[in-house]
Amino acid sequence: MLDFYFINDNQTSPNYPNQDLELAGSLDAKTFNNLIRKGMIDSRFDYYSDFRWSEMLVKQIRQTIEDKQFYSDTDGEKLLLLMDTAISRQSGLIAYGD
Repeated sequence: MLDFYFINDNQTSPNYPNQDLELAGSLDAKTFNNLIRKGMIDSRFDYYSDFRWSEMLVKQIRQTIEDKQFYSDTDGEKLLLLMDTAISRQSGLIAYGD
């Protein structure tokens, strides 16, 4: 499972999730790979590597979902929930695989 945590853009990336980070949600490998295949997530992001999305990138991904009208797509709905929650908190996301 790939776990996403809220992180402010000016906050240093920890090597692993700690108590300072709040869990935003998770995506399984199948969903993550579907999102890449459908063009909602860039292929440079790897499910098995930790990565970070700035608040601006979260907004760009959210816009991609809107532009491609993936609202009713099951995989898109999962990603949309993560993006909307991060945007409402004015936060980026950091992902750690477990």
